[in-house]
Amino acid sequence: MMMFHSGGWFNYMRSDTQKPHVSWSLIKRVLHYARPYRRLIILLLFTILLTTGLGLITPLIFRDLIDYTLPNRDTNRLNLLALGLILIPIVSGGIRVYQRYLNATIGEGVIYDLRVALYDHLQKMSLRFFTNTKTGELMSRLNNDVVDAQRAISNTIVEIITNFITVIATLAVMLTLEWRLTILGVLVLPFFILIARRVGNVLREIARDQMKHNAMMNAMMNETLNISGALLVKLFGRRKMEVQRFEERASKVRDIGVQRAVIGAQFFVVIMLVSAMGTALVYWMGGHFVLNGTFTIGTIVAFGSYLTQLYGPLQALTNAPVDFATSIVSFERVFEVIDLPLEISEKPNAISLENVAGEITFDHVTFIYEVKAENLLSSVQRYNTDDVQTALSGDGENNAPSANITQAREIALNNISFKAEAGQLVALVGPSGAGKTTFTYLIPRLYDPTEGRVLIDGHDLRDVTLESLANQIGMVTQETYLFHDTLRTNLLYARLDATQEEIEAACRAANIHDFIASLPNGYDTVVGERGYRLSGGEKQRITLARVILKNPRILVLDEATSSLDSQSEALIQEALKRVMAGRTSFVIAHRLSTILAADVILVMNRGEIVERGTHKELLALGGIYANLYETQFRNQQHAVSQSVN
Repeated sequence: MMMFHSGGWFNYMRSDTQKPHVSWSLIKRVLHYARPYRRLIILLLFTILLTTGLGLITPLIFRDLIDYTLPNRDTNRLNLLALGLILIPIVSGGIRVYQRYLNATIGEGVIYDLRVALYDHLQKMSLRFFTNTKTGELMSRLNNDVVDAQRAISNTIVEIITNFITVIATLAVMLTLEWRLTILGVLVLPFFILIARRVGNVLREIARDQMKHNAMMNAMMNETLNISGALLVKLFGRRKMEVQRFEERASKVRDIGVQRAVIGAQFFVVIMLVSAMGTALVYWMGGHFVLNGTFTIGTIVAFGSYLTQLYGPLQALTNAPVDFATSIVSFERVFEVIDLPLEISEKPNAISLENVAGEITFDHVTFIYEVKAENLLSSVQRYNTDDVQTALSGDGENNAPSANITQAREIALNNISFKAEAGQLVALVGPSGAGKTTFTYLIPRLYDPTEGRVLIDGHDLRDVTLESLANQIGMVTQETYLFHDTLRTNLLYARLDATQEEIEAACRAANIHDFIASLPNGYDTVVGERGYRLSGGEKQRITLARVILKNPRILVLDEATSSLDSQSEALIQEALKRVMAGRTSFVIAHRLSTILAADVILVMNRGEIVERGTHKELLALGGIYANLYETQFRNQQHAVSQSVN
């Protein structure tokens, strides 16, 4: 009976319009990744030749056994043939184990190379890229696409070569035995293709629906089983509703899975019947040849064995173009990421910052949140995986990244010019959406200005190395983030070589050491996903301690004390005065105490600096700052007056 290729029927589920296309330039680039393993690949091909050759010997042994050894009662020859039947699978099995080792080494090596190249490139991408790209899409590129690309080298190409060699060698031997029977055996192959095409039209639609329903179910799990989603479900009491929604989606996956299994089983039965017909025809005609004395019984037995070995690889080769293209195109999706242009790039002759004073200058800076198509990942059709679709509505339409994604206000910063002297404390105030956060993001070069320059000690940020710039700037962002690891590991992220004494000193400065010391595991306490085991104020003080441990020349604090209670804030404000001493500091200020201590206050509105000066000067103007003071800061006056006096 035919050894049917296990994945062959699946490939017929794709319509002609879905078949991926492969260019020669893509193939050459794929071969480039296989080049480091060319010696192993050559050795792998040699083992394929060996196993194929050994597989062709067994039917010849059966022919010799039936036609010569048994009729001649040759005991010695019988013993040798029996020994051969034992040794061939032993030797072939050993070679196949080594073949699998070579195959895995090549495949896993390619995965390693691709993942490292991808991850390295993604780490170089600008913040703009991550704000406009789905995390799930990035994970899919690093996992699904990389694994599919690995299969192209270690599985698909190897299988195609193996099947090709097997078909050629088997046909050669069969033709030497009887060319008419060989042609008769091959004639049934068109029936395989015809049946597969017809059944494939049905299976294709079922498979497409199955992928859609699987994607919807997976999207719902991704949305509702992470910590934020689970919290939302509990807060709104929607557990029963979500379970019911999941039951509906899971039932669709179940039903279509049963339908696909039944139709697939019917398909296999029909294919087996066709292969049985082909085998029966060969034995029928071969039987007549035996009766006529054209060839021996042993020959027809050997021919039947070769026929079984031929059908599987021959049918698999009919699917080879689609198999090959599907696997190779996974490289295209990987290469798309690697080829994305770097928005924040480092010049070859970039300057390494040393002995930084901390002078920051904005020279006619304009910034627009413009997203270009060439800086985004395209929405791709994955042929063997489930694309994540919208979780709540279940609508996967119009999910492609858009090249026209912008902020509500197109121009985030407009012609900003400002100079902060070394050691100054600059407070940024203004209504929500005024551009304060965008202003601070330009200082560590998370973005580059659309127009104008940002300078540090007279050097354009685009002329200095990214590493030396990062070493000089410490930033506490609006949204605190901690790794799912210990407090010590999170703190050491600032300085990998920091001692325990230095860690504790930074935590004391941030008023968090006593809290950490009171924990059962102290600094070895695991903070949980995104630090959810800590309160908002505790997380902010941890992130502030991390920046203090870094000891940068320039500080950027984005609402760094907004979640602190009054007692903690009073202590941390005192610590901040010591930390900011001698450093250039930019603070998005929501506390009057910070504003009063500032050397200069920048009042921002709609992306522009509309007012600047000290607290008294700005109050005297009677403009936006005075209005903000009356509506937001006056009620803090009494709380800070004692510390000011």
